Amino acid sequence: MLDVNGDGAAPLANAGAAAKEQIEKVVDAVDDLIPEADTVGNEVLADTSRTTRWAGLLFAICALALAPWIIIIALTLPARELSPNYDVAWVGFDVMLFSALAGTALGAFRRSRYLAMAASWSAALLVTDAWFDTVTSPSGQDRIIAIAMALFVELPLAATCFWLSRHAQDIADRRLVLLLRRLR
Repeated sequence: MLDVNGDGAAPLANAGAAAKEQIEKVVDAVDDLIPEADTVGNEVLADTSRTTRWAGLLFAICALALAPWIIIIALTLPARELSPNYDVAWVGFDVMLFSALAGTALGAFRRSRYLAMAASWSAALLVTDAWFDTVTSPSGQDRIIAIAMALFVELPLAATCFWLSRHAQDIADRRLVLLLRRLR
């Protein structure tokens, strides 16, 4: 690409394209490691959209990033705040969130019919986490961090989950139509 204006836009565009190509290679490599679900639905219509493939990688990264956080809060949260077993409650919740994110990742990687359910579960837990992190954090810097995490991580990820769930349900509906046509 020729940089006619001399503003550096062409090298930036090339760098962006190169980065996207590298990410696509990573997605392809991970995608090749995990087989698609061998269900009847995938026989008639496998969801091979780029978005679903990228969602698998995104949710796998989110689940993996949550694992060290679970360990940190298990070791650092007080055993009692205003309620007994405060630490156990939050660790248990984050283990459920980890399971939901990992299930969403696996559902996306495998193009499973269970993706819609896993993504809905993840979305509900992410919204719940954003709410309780925000309202239970003390005022000051802790509250600002909780609000920032809610606005820039948890709620956008929940919105992605809601969209992914809807997309997966649309694919499932199309599979049913194709299966019914086969029976006729």
